[in-house]
Amino acid sequence: MGDAIGSYAPDFEIPGVDGAVHHLAQYLTQFRAVVVVIMCNHCPYVKLYLERLKQIQAEFAPQGVTLIGINPNDEQQFPDDGFEQMKILAAEQQLNFPYLRDLTQDVARCFRAEKTPQAFLISQSGQICYQGSIDDSPQAAAQVKQPYLRTAIAQLLAGEPVATPSTAAVGCSVKWRG
Repeated sequence: MGDAIGSYAPDFEIPGVDGAVHHLAQYLTQFRAVVVVIMCNHCPYVKLYLERLKQIQAEFAPQGVTLIGINPNDEQQFPDDGFEQMKILAAEQQLNFPYLRDLTQDVARCFRAEKTPQAFLISQSGQICYQGSIDDSPQAAAQVKQPYLRTAIAQLLAGEPVATPSTAAVGCSVKWRG
């Protein structure tokens, strides 16, 4: 799984709940770092992390970082993960980052995503610097001892190597089409 580290993130051009098409290459010209979070609507782990993801976005946006949520799940198996339901979730949860639909599942496959949520930190040059869990305490934000993603972002912004480039993502499996 660690083989994604140091490789170039797959470029993508996919629709967001905002009605626009989002292109990774354009984000990389505008931001110092991009965090792609493979996520969905129905996964209980994603639900546990939504507030933390919004906090990370709010904290790092002024430093030139953006999160991008991407939902690759098969809506035939999980109707809750359909595009219309994504729009509702984004509005209800007041997501402060783009939420995109990977209908073909190509983006998730190219990232070698396995779980929701799973984070990928991408440097401005397009290289994956971190992949895995957001932190070490899915169930309770108050009990986080290792804020993996936050630490990796801070190290990248400081021009330092990411000390822990890969962790095991914890969550639900990506729901691939049969």
